[in-house]
Order: sequence, then structure tokens, then C-alpha cells
Amino acid sequence: MESGTIILLIVGVYLLISLLTGIIPSLRVKNDVTGYVAADRSMNVLILYFVIGASIFSSFAFLGGPGWAYTRGASAFYIIAYGIIGIIPLYFFGPKAWRLGKKYGYVTQAELLADRFDSKFISVLLAFLSVVVFIPYLTIQMRGAGFVLNVISEGMIPEWIGAGVTYLVVLVYVYFSGVLGVGWSNAFQGMIMMILAWVLGIYLPNALYGGIGNMFDAIIQAGHAEMLIAPGLTATGDPWHWWGFSSAVFVSAVGFSVWPHFFMRSYAAKSPRALRLSLVLYPTFLIFLVPILLIGFSAIVAFPGVTPADSILPHVLMQLELPAIVIGLFCAGALAASMSSGDAILHSAASIGVRDGISKILKNPLKDSSERTLIQISVLVIGFISYLFAVVIDVSLVALLLGSYGGVAQIFPIIFAMFYWKRVTKAGAVSALLAGILVNTFFLIYPELKPVPVHEGVFGLFANTIVLIVVSLGTKPDNPEKVRKFMDV
Repeated sequence: MESGTIILLIVGVYLLISLLTGIIPSLRVKNDVTGYVAADRSMNVLILYFVIGASIFSSFAFLGGPGWAYTRGASAFYIIAYGIIGIIPLYFFGPKAWRLGKKYGYVTQAELLADRFDSKFISVLLAFLSVVVFIPYLTIQMRGAGFVLNVISEGMIPEWIGAGVTYLVVLVYVYFSGVLGVGWSNAFQGMIMMILAWVLGIYLPNALYGGIGNMFDAIIQAGHAEMLIAPGLTATGDPWHWWGFSSAVFVSAVGFSVWPHFFMRSYAAKSPRALRLSLVLYPTFLIFLVPILLIGFSAIVAFPGVTPADSILPHVLMQLELPAIVIGLFCAGALAASMSSGDAILHSAASIGVRDGISKILKNPLKDSSERTLIQISVLVIGFISYLFAVVIDVSLVALLLGSYGGVAQIFPIIFAMFYWKRVTKAGAVSALLAGILVNTFFLIYPELKPVPVHEGVFGLFANTIVLIVVSLGTKPDNPEKVRKFMDV
């Protein structure tokens, strides 16, 4: 049997197992919205660990991370830096959200905020913002899957077919099982990623250079010493300023802590203790980014000029004289990285879009069964839209993610204020959110107008916070009983 056939066969078996792992939980989940969106609040520490870990260990990490290390060197370490910081707020926010969700039936982030500020507008605005930033995030995962299958087939499988086949599997199990299917498939996919990340990250420097230290020596001797000096390089090859690096870490950490799909996992936990334990264990996922980045560094001297940079991992695998079964397993790991984030994003986007957006616009409330059906239909629609972006857009995976983080980070100030500042008002929250989104979007479109070279999200957060404080202090305080409900948890 030819090596290409063996590789594709292994990938096919992996996709089948992922499908079964995601479908089987649908047999025991309740046929209602709470079961589909929050898994009946039954996820244990193990499943939560992998679901939360999948939020960072995605195509962005498995393909975009090595791509950045390959072309921008030390810049890639910002991924580890923001992950360490970004988990901290959820340790405090998460248990509060769980207790409120358990008592009042919340299953999304926007439901929590909309009730606190008594505002359907906030719910609809957050639904719109969430879906808008989710689509490029989902696009990242689809493009990653397309890269992998295109390279391992030596161009025989176009990227659009690779992405389509992989995400057809994701669509099926998310459609039927909801978040519980996402959780169990993430556990399977996460175990594969962890093992293969370390094996490949240690193997490549040893096979190509005789060790990790020798690899870095070779990079220096080849005239690329600047890639090993923090904060690394920009996309154009110029030194990345500390302004840009630190602001990228800051905005990504702030945004990471309030990603709607990440925040929603608080409601799915079995208990606040299970949630906190999962969050404490979460940083171990970041350890597995170290070997992933070593993959990118190992290719700098050995495989120069590979484009696009995000395809460096599958490209290196195909250039080495490895057994076909080994290459197939590593490609399955890369697909696992894509799918383990893509399914969570797809499920959350559909749930939020319907529950916080469409249902709030309709005159009459949706029946539980109708709402679940509409969420399932939205899974298909959002998946199709993201797929269209994936096959026509030409932007780096990391650049796509950075653009999304600036927008979602604008949710952080109002969540913080909801739990810790009793004087925040509905008018202040609405005004702040709008101001932050508008300022962030302006500088995203017109980066040349930035007064200092920082991430556009910093300007948005600054405007957001100032408006939140000024408008809240200048308007009538909200109902004291409503305020107490969200602070005494």
C-alpha cells in the first residue's frame, strides 16, 4: 500500500472515531436547550479540563504557533504569555456565573449581563458581537484543517475539500449532541494532541540538529540571531516593538478571559469546585505549546522559504523520511487541534446567536423545542458562512485571531463592573460597550492613525473604561436589589 494511502486511511479512521465520540453523548443528553447548551450542568473536572484547554490549543496553536516561530521567532512566545494571564479572571468570574446560572437558569454570557442591566439591547448587541468575532475564529480552524490535508496529500486534496470533509464531521456531532458531544470529542482529541506535540517537538530538533541547543546555535550561525531576541519580529521581518508585543499579550489575555464560548463553560461545570480545579490545571495545556513552537524553530534553517508559514508543520512532516503511519498520526493530531476548538466555537456561536439575539427580537418567546431546533439550524448556517470565508480569505491565522481579540476584549470591563462595582448602571454599560467596539474597529480599519504602535484593542478598552465610569456616575443608580443579586454570590 502506498504511503499516501496509509496516511489518508489513518486520518479517515481518526475522523470516524471523532464522529462516534461526539455522537454517542447525544444518547443521554436531555432533549432541551439546557441539555444542548450547558450539558445539564454535569461536566466533571476531566471533561472541563479538555474543553477549556481546547480554547487555546487549536489550529492557531498547532499551525499558527509554529508558523510564527518559523517566520517571526521569539514573537511566538506571546501565545504562552497571554494564556498564563488570561485564565486568572475566570477563576473569580466563573464560580459566580455558575451559582447565578444554577439559580436563575442562565446558560450564556449575554443572559447574565442582560438580566443584570435589564437590557435586551445588550443581549442582542453581545450576540451580534459574538457571532462576528466567532466567524474568523472558526475560519482559522477550517483553514488549518485544509492546510493539513492539502500538504499530506501533496496537493491532491485541495484545501477547500480538506476543510469541507473535516468540518462535515464536526457539523454532524455538534448538530446532534451539543456541548456534551463537544466535551467528549475534545477529551479524545486533546489526548492525541498532547502526546504528539511532545513527541514531534523533541524529535525534530534532535533529528535535524542533534539537539535543541544545537538547533538554536544553527539559527544563530545562519544569521538569524534576531529571531531569538525578544520580542521577535513583525510580519514584515522588522523588529517587533515592545509596545506591540506587550499590548498583544494584554488584549489577548483580557479577551481570552471573556470569550463567550470560554465563559459559557462555567455553566456546564458540575460544581464551582470542579470548575476551579479545571482552571487551576489549565496552565498545563500551555506547557504543550513549548514543543509546538520548537517545531517552528527547527524549520528555520532546515526548510527555508516555505509559504504559507502556517503550513510549516505538515510540510516538515512530508519532507522527513518517516513511516507513513507516523506521519498519519501527526496529521491526525493537527486535525484534532483544529476540530477541538472549531466544534466549541461553532456550538457557542449558534447558541448565542439564537438565545441572545434572535429570541430577544421576536415578539413571542420561543418554545424550548423550537429554540433547540433553531440553534441546530444555526450550527449549519454559521458553519457554512465560516467555510466560505475559509476558502476565499488570505490572512495569517494569528492575524485573524488578533483581530478577533480586540473586539471581544470590550466585554471585560462590564463583566468586571457587574461583579465588583455596585455603582455601574445600565446606561454606563451600554455606552461603554458601544464606545469600546467603535474605537477598536476604527483603529483596526485605520492602523496608521494610532498615536502609539499598540494593539487597537488597547484604545477600545481605554475608551470603554472611561465611558463606563463617567456615564455610570452621571446617571441614576440601578435597582439596589438587582445589584445585590449579582454581587452577593
